[in-house]
Amino acid sequence: MSIENRSSPPGDIRRIDLHTPGGRDELESLRKTLVSQGDLVSPAGRQRTIDVFGEPLSPRQVVEKICEDVKREGLAAVLDYTKRIDHANVTAETFRVPLETLEKAHQSVAPEFLAAIRRVRQRVEHFQKKILPSDVCVPLDGGGSLRQRYLPLDRVGVCVPGGAAAYPSTLLMTVVPAQVAGVPEIVVVAPPTKFGSENEHVLATCHELGVSTVLRVGGAQAVAAMAYGVESLQRVDIVVGPGNLFVALAKEFVYGDVAIDSIAGPSEIVVVADEDGNPETISADMLAQAEHSPGSAILLTACESLADAVASVLSRRLETLERADLTRDSLDRFGAIVITRNNEESAQLADELAAEHLSIDTRDPEETLKTIRHAGAAFLGPFSPVAAGDYAAGPSHVLPTGGTARFAAGLSANHFLRSGSVLALTEADLAEMADDIQLLAETEGLTAHRRSVETRLGR
Repeated sequence: MSIENRSSPPGDIRRIDLHTPGGRDELESLRKTLVSQGDLVSPAGRQRTIDVFGEPLSPRQVVEKICEDVKREGLAAVLDYTKRIDHANVTAETFRVPLETLEKAHQSVAPEFLAAIRRVRQRVEHFQKKILPSDVCVPLDGGGSLRQRYLPLDRVGVCVPGGAAAYPSTLLMTVVPAQVAGVPEIVVVAPPTKFGSENEHVLATCHELGVSTVLRVGGAQAVAAMAYGVESLQRVDIVVGPGNLFVALAKEFVYGDVAIDSIAGPSEIVVVADEDGNPETISADMLAQAEHSPGSAILLTACESLADAVASVLSRRLETLERADLTRDSLDRFGAIVITRNNEESAQLADELAAEHLSIDTRDPEETLKTIRHAGAAFLGPFSPVAAGDYAAGPSHVLPTGGTARFAAGLSANHFLRSGSVLALTEADLAEMADDIQLLAETEGLTAHRRSVETRLGR
């Protein structure tokens, strides 16, 4: 059954009943929709591509062309694409936001805003410091040692979205972990829009956090500029932060030249609830993700009365939202209430979906979590809304999406460290392992490896 064959009336959130023969197929169709966003473009977006490039390129083709042009032509290509795509006349002289502009924004915003930024920064720093790894030293019997050391990356690039809203929270959740790791240089890119590098709250947050390199550029051209380096901008070691489809595809394209955090898709939440679930808080969290537009919101429950109550509350609450039309569209396309056969199946399906945000509203959330291994971040109980993770708690809100939480982790200070081993052997240590080295080297036909040991031991 395709997701177009809805189990609920038009205008209501999709209802999938796993008691019915086609229920599992319908859920699988929805899951495939959530993980296959790479080439979906609206008619308006398709026309815009034709206007800019003169032909109906796919998003991947667009990104490949932009990245190759920036790699070959440098800043000139970055500025050209900024003009053609964002309709902004950024020059080499105005590419970087002046320090005076950052200072002015910092002075202009409300003191209450800066106070909130400082409080959140402290919470993020506190959490990120606690999870930092420590160097490890393993002493050897012969007097030498084996060590593992952790060093911060030299230079980090942070993407801050600026299309439909301003996101100072993204700066807190990317810049602060990098600073905790000890990164000495951080570059922030944001599109030259009223929600990006022209936004006083974004610029004030940069200044508050001590970020002095802020560039007026967004999209794939920003990712390419940081990955390859352009005039006046040295290449970074890792590109992190959220963005639209073209930013995600650009990060995928440059991976290998630089590291990346993830290739993120639309925001998503999976709620696991039983008969003790609260329909008011469940619906509130589902709407909070759906309003990202696109954003996915799925409830898994074996309790039909709870499912009915959540559907009713969603309908009522939708009418009060500023982004009601966009949120309704997200729920219609990517939302569902799934009636499972039992609570165990709810948990099993949540594990299979491996969602960005997992909300658990059951009688014993900790016990439920023990049965679910895969999630970007888990939120337990009625007083742990996803918004707390988005804005204030401490873990980063940059999380894996589209089922990638099976193998990927949310951004943390550890992403900005590289580890390396250090071998400091004595003659006695080498002699103790020499026979094993020589045997394995001979087995693999690498006689120079064997002789490198024999030479040191005079054999």
